[in-house]
Amino acid sequence: MELLRFSTAGSVDDGKSTLIGRLLYDSKSIFQDQYDAIEESSKRKGDENVNLALLTDGLRAEREQGITIDVAYRYFATPKRKFIIADTPGHIQYTRNMVTGSSTSNLSIILIDARHGVVEQTCRHTFISSLLGIPHVVFCINKMDLVDYSEEAYEKIKSDLEAFSSKLDVKDIHFIPISALNGDNVVNQSEKMDWYKGSTLMYLLENIHIGSDYNHIDCRFPVQNVIRPQSDKYPDYRGYAGRIAGGVFKPGDEVAILPSGFTSKIKSIDTMNGQLAEAFAPMSVAITLEDDIDVSRGDMIVRENNQPSVDQNIDLMICWLNDKKMTPNGKYAIKHTSNDVRCVIKEVVYKMNINNLHRIEDDKEINMNDVARISIRTTKPLLFDKYTRNRTTGSLILIDEATNETVGAGMII
Repeated sequence: MELLRFSTAGSVDDGKSTLIGRLLYDSKSIFQDQYDAIEESSKRKGDENVNLALLTDGLRAEREQGITIDVAYRYFATPKRKFIIADTPGHIQYTRNMVTGSSTSNLSIILIDARHGVVEQTCRHTFISSLLGIPHVVFCINKMDLVDYSEEAYEKIKSDLEAFSSKLDVKDIHFIPISALNGDNVVNQSEKMDWYKGSTLMYLLENIHIGSDYNHIDCRFPVQNVIRPQSDKYPDYRGYAGRIAGGVFKPGDEVAILPSGFTSKIKSIDTMNGQLAEAFAPMSVAITLEDDIDVSRGDMIVRENNQPSVDQNIDLMICWLNDKKMTPNGKYAIKHTSNDVRCVIKEVVYKMNINNLHRIEDDKEINMNDVARISIRTTKPLLFDKYTRNRTTGSLILIDEATNETVGAGMII
């Protein structure tokens, strides 16, 4: 079965957690004891109905304030597909949580309150979804029950969103009017919005095409570990383990090992269930080569005639995640695929005003939740592609060496 990863985003009180609770409840993906627990909790709080948002808002502070603070992950499955949901916070100060929760998503659900329309956080989350290269974006216009299921209100918000999204690089956009509280157009078609002829949210999640979301053209295999069992059964086995970041690999393929540049042929592709005739992203495998070549963690197996960029000077868009601002000319550690290197911040080119997408070139101070374009120089060359071409080889994180905190998430441009 295919696995679809999706995240929810939106402003405070737009109904993200309630929507996920409704998805889980209406698709019969929660157990009776879970439902009984949130029913009891809802009664203690004085809620008239069962508060389905409590299925994801598990922290005490979240339940007391009725908000989402940290990313909550939930897993469920239907006969057609498996799902991993990331419920991300709506507050501006938790934008960094939205970045981490959405970074691996195939699809982003952005909720809009039908009463308030497009607000600052809607623009912020749409821009970040575009920046993160999320292939599919679904705008759910929620709380339609509070505007009497008005088609006019829905069309007005849809028009505003289309105008804003046209400035961004978002490939696939959908619009669905819903009421997460009552379940309209979430799993079941709404009888109160017969003017809407599109699919329900669950139908879209089950049927949206995600097979081409990965890059199956450029072969990229960052080596994570070298497997040498040296046992009686496998006396001379040498396998290079890792997760395929792009392309399709087959036994007999001629490959190059970077950064050394040596070439060889793939002898076999192994998994715990046996050998494979082919492997592709995002499968985790062990590759053996016909020749004895020095290959170690941080190296990359690629095709001879299709190789990534190799450079120490790199331009990237950065989302700053730390409450301690970026240090000009500061030194940071980098994790890129299976590589660990150090870098220095050469230059802050500009900051982004997320609300109007204008560049701010006279303010170079990068604080928490800021998005900016920067230039860095690494201590040794990185093997990378543009983020728009490959989300795995085009992304990296910056780490404060003193505290070991992840301070920035970067997309190579």
